[in-house]
Amino acid sequence: MKEFLNYTLFTIGGDVPVLLIDLVTSVLGLTCVFLAGRNSKYNFWVGYLYTTFLFLMFWNKNLYASLLLQPVSLGINILGHYRWTHPKKSEESSQDHSALKVSMLTWPQRGAAVVSVFLIAWLWGWLLSQLGNRWCVGIFPSDPIPYLDACVTVLILVAQFLSALKKWDCWIAWLLVNVTQMILHISVGHVFMPIVSGLYLINGIVSLYGWYRLYQKKA
Repeated sequence: MKEFLNYTLFTIGGDVPVLLIDLVTSVLGLTCVFLAGRNSKYNFWVGYLYTTFLFLMFWNKNLYASLLLQPVSLGINILGHYRWTHPKKSEESSQDHSALKVSMLTWPQRGAAVVSVFLIAWLWGWLLSQLGNRWCVGIFPSDPIPYLDACVTVLILVAQFLSALKKWDCWIAWLLVNVTQMILHISVGHVFMPIVSGLYLINGIVSLYGWYRLYQKKA
């Protein structure tokens, strides 16, 4: 397994390896978010593969918060797949009664989401900072950037959950995720993923506008 995770396609500048798993994960991730931004339910099928490869990639880099996120992400992906294709009568799209329409959070719900992200990210980051340093010493290597790792993790969970409910606000969360992920991937030496995060950012801006138009049409 380790041989596969560290299989190098080529190097940049002679010392920066470009791994096969990074490339495969990048392609799957871009495909998934492109389909989601176009309101396609097929993004969930790609998402199942994407989650699997992300788990392996983060395991290889000792990013435990991001690694532990993947089983949860899989559960949210399954929930979203069901919700998008089995809407209640009042939630049906005006263009397709078998599809969930785009909706928005209320301002109190947005405030609660922001407070929850800060509190949970701080707590999770502290727990990760203890893992490998004070707890389980010699069992797990230390997370190199625990608080940033935790922040990205919590933001992704919020963004994924809102996406599963087809809330327009999910794209605001995804834009924050894209920026923080870019910093995270650069800090641990990923090559393709910072570029992918930049492409996610562009897709997120386009999708933010596209989903707002769907919201106006009750689609």
